[in-house]
Amino acid sequence: MSNYEKQKTMRAITLKTPGGWQELEIAEHTIPYLRSGELLIKVAAAGVNRPDIVQRRGHYPAPKGASQILGLEISGTVIAISNSESRFNIGDNICGLVAGGGYAQFVTIHQDNALPIPKNLNFIEAASLPETFFTVWSNLIDRAKLANGETFLIHGGTSGIGITAIQIARQFCNAKVFATASNDKKCQAIEQLGATAINYLSQDYVETIINQTKQTSKGANVIIDMVGGDYIDRNIQCAAEQGRIVNIAFMNGAIAEVNFLPVMLKRLSLSGSTLRIRSIAEKAEIAQNLEKHIWPLIESGKIKPIIDKVFDLQDAGLAHKYMEEAKHIGKIMLKVSDIQMNA
Repeated sequence: MSNYEKQKTMRAITLKTPGGWQELEIAEHTIPYLRSGELLIKVAAAGVNRPDIVQRRGHYPAPKGASQILGLEISGTVIAISNSESRFNIGDNICGLVAGGGYAQFVTIHQDNALPIPKNLNFIEAASLPETFFTVWSNLIDRAKLANGETFLIHGGTSGIGITAIQIARQFCNAKVFATASNDKKCQAIEQLGATAINYLSQDYVETIINQTKQTSKGANVIIDMVGGDYIDRNIQCAAEQGRIVNIAFMNGAIAEVNFLPVMLKRLSLSGSTLRIRSIAEKAEIAQNLEKHIWPLIESGKIKPIIDKVFDLQDAGLAHKYMEEAKHIGKIMLKVSDIQMNA
């Protein structure tokens, strides 16, 4: 009998009640059971993402049937397999996307939403990939269809999503990239990734985009926005003809007053999406594309995970507090593997 079969409980983060970061604490949970097509993973690391914070506040419930434990991306080692048809074996190191349960010592993941860890990455780096890379591929490539040489604007350029979007747009699409940020340090990080940084506190990003694309695209061909609010109308103003604008979050609110005349005149496409509620099959297709097109770029060093800070699992609340302070450049991670196991 394996150790995990002897061990009935695990340590995981519990949300005492929806609210502030102080509501997160570590406690004992039952180890999740395997369902058909799933792998049981001993978690080494987990990523902290904005949706985790929204869920903690009580505004983003887990999908039906998913774990109520926070955490959408993990890396770790396969310790059990539900059937013999999996392409993974016990002992394999993987990273992947889960609908919940990542802030724990053990988690189940559907084998089709798991990926091999790119060569030369450690567990922390690997766990930083799934949520942002799945999201960016789904919205930038599948939905907005950013094409070779187009102009792309991403808001929140030093967030996990922002850094991933810049790198995929530059390295996979050879796009001209603009990214917004709130201070000079963040702008410098954006410039180092090959994008043009716009400090939105001192520059008008609409004016900047229009002025710097006069001779080419005359605006941004693709815009991905996590801010919402008044950015919704401003994105329309700086979009190029037949531009594609995708909203993936609304940090400044989902309600806005919008002038739709430019939408008609420029023949714009406005859309939005979420990832968590999508089917295993839809996520599996994204995983296949990432492994085929993006994993080689990671393994060659052309795309790199950027980690800002690593917290121990029991300090998940402090990790949330740090994310809410919005000082980070890159991903905020939780280290899980060295937590003392239960007897």
